[in-house]
Amino acid sequence: MASVLKLVLLLLCAYHTLVAHAVDDLRSYYMVLPAGSLKSATVNCTDHKAASSPSGGGVRVPLHHRHGPCPPASSTKAPTLEEMLWRDQLRANHIRRRFSGVKGGGLEQSDVTVPTTPGLSLGTLQYVITVRIGSPAVNQTMFIDTGSDVSWVQCKPCSQYHSQADPLFDPRSSSTYSPFSCTSVACAQLRQSQQANGCSSSQCQYIVKYGDGSSTTGTYSSDMLALGSNAVSNFQFGCSKSESGLLLNDQTAGLIGLGGGAQSLATQTAGTFGKAISYCLSPTLGSSGFLTLGAATSGFAVKTPMLRSRQLPTFYFVQLEAIRVGGKQLNIPTSVFSAGSFMDSGTIITRLPWTVYSALSSAFKAGMKYGQSTVNILSVALVFSGGAVIDLAFNGIILDNCLAFAGNHDDSSLGTIGNVQQRTFEVLYDVGGGVVAFKAGAC
Repeated sequence: MASVLKLVLLLLCAYHTLVAHAVDDLRSYYMVLPAGSLKSATVNCTDHKAASSPSGGGVRVPLHHRHGPCPPASSTKAPTLEEMLWRDQLRANHIRRRFSGVKGGGLEQSDVTVPTTPGLSLGTLQYVITVRIGSPAVNQTMFIDTGSDVSWVQCKPCSQYHSQADPLFDPRSSSTYSPFSCTSVACAQLRQSQQANGCSSSQCQYIVKYGDGSSTTGTYSSDMLALGSNAVSNFQFGCSKSESGLLLNDQTAGLIGLGGGAQSLATQTAGTFGKAISYCLSPTLGSSGFLTLGAATSGFAVKTPMLRSRQLPTFYFVQLEAIRVGGKQLNIPTSVFSAGSFMDSGTIITRLPWTVYSALSSAFKAGMKYGQSTVNILSVALVFSGGAVIDLAFNGIILDNCLAFAGNHDDSSLGTIGNVQQRTFEVLYDVGGGVVAFKAGAC
């Protein structure tokens, strides 16, 4: 708990640093908001179903925040900010430890193919989609995670599981369900990723361990996956029979892995929909976003090279090069950003090199303005390699009245671009083209 308090103290809380006067002639440097509007608004959402992608070649699935009113499996009680940041820090630490242990590590620009060796699965997940699994198909509401590959769903019979809004998936009721044998290629790939867990009655067993100490284990299997009118045959996933840790506090049916490894849904469907996925994370609890498999790669003006690690092919990396606050670029050498940053849908707040975070927080604190009826929030823009610049929306800067960034302990650790900063953008992962792209105002 001490580490949680330390992390919270590192966050710059905006309301406590506001200067008690307004500046009306610097609108290009500030976002002017009605007083009190920093808190997330509740927006009524409409029930949407999966549909064909606007590009015509893929499928688009509605995407909701796990604690909003839209998901059918929303939790009965949202965690506190402290609880969310605790899990968030565990996840970020685990990613950094894993990457720092890579021999001969380093990042390189992606080529044409998706790597066949999966990486890790890690903790805090925030956004969910509803899919249908089996024949006959049953609804299952599941987290999405670009930081993991192995998808899994709770299955009957289950010795230890968490409650969920959807019925537990019963593989015995599905005519298309099939467990993988221990001699199968899929099981061999699982062993290569160090996520195999031996055999049971000649059936391949998987295990996924998370950064917060949680784990799930069961039978590695295949079945039909339905995304609206689109069906994915022989979808590979874990049929979870036992869980431990904080997973037991969740209300969803499981997880959909969207990383770059062999087992992820993105890789499994690349032959059908193409080697590009995109998503838009909604800015408020009551609004909807989307996930697109087979996303169109045109129409994105803001692009930066996608970097990959051969040893950890799950992850999608980018090179952050600068930050602008109030329209002015922070005076920080580009070399300070050299460790790279991990694009992650599951991490909440962005982690920066300590030198960068210190400069950002100081500039933000010095420039905040507060008037009787308005709050003037300094604009923040992220500058990536290749000249890509994204201007963050105010809800991509502030989380619960605090600056939604934190600092790593040093400048050599891997950074993370969290989901708060990604909100309202359509974020494209074009594996075939080797780029990550952004489109503002998509949801």
